[in-house]
Amino acid sequence: MSTIAQQSNIENARTLIEKINEKCFEKCIPKPGGSLSSGESTCLTTCMQKYMQAWNVVSQAYITRIKSDPRGN
Repeated sequence: MSTIAQQSNIENARTLIEKINEKCFEKCIPKPGGSLSSGESTCLTTCMQKYMQAWNVVSQAYITRIKSDPRGN
């Protein structure tokens, strides 16, 4: 069971990183180039922080719901 939980955690982290890259890159870098402008860098930082906060809220709500389900599902 421990191995399955670890694999699930790794997959969740991979999904989070992929989604952050996809969503924040599209939003913050309209014309990719050789380097990031200060505005693009700030946008990426802010986007990543917000996305991770939202992910944590949703994950915590999901965990709470699973723990309170009397059927164990």
